[in-house]
Amino acid sequence: METANNTAITVESIVNAPVTKVWESWTKPEHITQWCQASDDWHAPYADNDLRVDGSFTTTMAAKDGSFSFDFGGIYTAVEDNRLIEYTVGDGRKVSIIFENQGNSTKVIETFDPENTNPIEMQRGGWQAILDNFKKYTETL
Repeated sequence: METANNTAITVESIVNAPVTKVWESWTKPEHITQWCQASDDWHAPYADNDLRVDGSFTTTMAAKDGSFSFDFGGIYTAVEDNRLIEYTVGDGRKVSIIFENQGNSTKVIETFDPENTNPIEMQRGGWQAILDNFKKYTETL
């Protein structure tokens, strides 16, 4: 995946849970609101997910002190249960998430086009932090 000016960024993690549990944790709104934040001073008070090609999703990400919030959302372009999710966000950037079944664990590989506002390392760090929260949450379900 490449954009006009930037090469896509990849983050990954091994989640110690079977792929069906990982998939459910990643895709169900009641789970998304529990893990979708990069730091403890943020949270995701709302999530909606229509997981199908041409379906949309929205997750509200907000500072816990109420100082700032934004909606992160997009349209699905590919969905293969327990294997692959691809979507395009509102500004046209593309995201791909691969779920590799490894028996009692699942490798999650997330690749995304960077935006042009924040440094690449900051973006990689933020997305990795969210993925790390996902791993921690899913392993304790």
